[in-house]
Amino acid sequence: MNTESHFKKIADYIRNSATIKMMSIGLIILILLIPESMVSSLMRERESRRDEAVREINQKWGDAQTITGPFITIPFKSFYRIKKDQVKHRVRFIHILPETIRINGRIDPEIRYRGIYEAVLYSMKLEINGKFKIPELNEVQIDPENILWEKAGFSIGITDMRGIRENIVIKFNGDDYKADPGLKTTDITESGVQSIVPLSPDRKEYAFSLKLNLNGSEQIDFIPVGDITNIRIASSWPSPSFNGAFLPDTRNITDKGFHAEWNILRLNRNFPQLWVGNQYSGERIRDRMTGYTEETGKKYNLGESAFGLGLLITADIYQKSIRISKYAVMFIVFTFSAFFFSEIINKNRVHPIQYILIGLAVILFYVLLLSISEHLNFNFAYIISSLSITILITVYTKGILKSNRFTATVFGVLATLYSYLYIVLQLEDYALLMGAVGLFMVLSAIMYITRKIDWYALRK
Repeated sequence: MNTESHFKKIADYIRNSATIKMMSIGLIILILLIPESMVSSLMRERESRRDEAVREINQKWGDAQTITGPFITIPFKSFYRIKKDQVKHRVRFIHILPETIRINGRIDPEIRYRGIYEAVLYSMKLEINGKFKIPELNEVQIDPENILWEKAGFSIGITDMRGIRENIVIKFNGDDYKADPGLKTTDITESGVQSIVPLSPDRKEYAFSLKLNLNGSEQIDFIPVGDITNIRIASSWPSPSFNGAFLPDTRNITDKGFHAEWNILRLNRNFPQLWVGNQYSGERIRDRMTGYTEETGKKYNLGESAFGLGLLITADIYQKSIRISKYAVMFIVFTFSAFFFSEIINKNRVHPIQYILIGLAVILFYVLLLSISEHLNFNFAYIISSLSITILITVYTKGILKSNRFTATVFGVLATLYSYLYIVLQLEDYALLMGAVGLFMVLSAIMYITRKIDWYALRK
């Protein structure tokens, strides 16, 4: 009999102890972290699948494009003595960048779909013109007699050759030259087109012009190779993202499109207008038979000066869903707190299994949001998901506690939480501030409501 009474006292203590109740709620929250992490993993998996579908579309249409040039590459003979009476030579290259370059372009965007996923593609038409001024080559210590003027190449770098839509005709010094794929060297860029344009040692200035019709996706970049580079781009896309080493000097963005203009000087970048290049920078060429060594030319990193713009899809549902999922634990804690204080204040008992079901309902919100937003507008998906979960938990609360007052309280808590989270989501730049203020207000409210509770007397 005493044993039964002892066990009854222990069971009574466990049932009525606020401390043990809080510990059990904490344990339930830790358990719920498992499905919460599964939901976060699902979001990343769907985002990865979207990225894979977009990459597949981009590869067939044309990847992001980077335009480098145009530039002139002139081969010359570099002689070296291997014996007292024997001389050899190898071919090296002089790279000359234009004195002025002007690019006028129009970007026509297009959205393509693969299942439920969408990719931003574009067709781009560029008109490029300018002039070259051949400098005195004594500054690079090259004998003019060793320069192969008749084999000079006019080149322009294009990162994805699959995006070329039309044959490229280069008008150089009044004559037309058809561009061929491939470059003489990869000192400046890895891929592109070039044409042999014979130069004369007696002529110092050459005018050029050409048109490019390219396909690409998401991003377009330029490298400012001119002593003065002027670029003007217009498009009907309403949400461009200007990025890279330089922002536009002027820009105008409306819901009907944008136009932007860049003006960049040679002094704004970290490479010269003329240099002797080789593929491997800073390495010595050594002849094993003779012991002859020679410094290779320089290779500058022109990519550091790249700039341009991206065509953004403003409603990235996966990034938004991942951001929202970070608040899952906070939602579970606040919802559980409402039920816990109901137990303390109104003497309503909630079983741990009921806490688990309520927590799973809160996590289900993120699955609903992700799945619905893949087919509907994100804001509509948010309203549908939050309203569904709020109604579900409110009806369940009414069923288990039979209290209209507390049911209304739970509904108010959930409605406030989801409304507040929506506001935080819209105010991305102020998300941290709004989150900190919100937590302060919630903590203040809890401290005010529980200020008169005698926690040691709860068991009585």
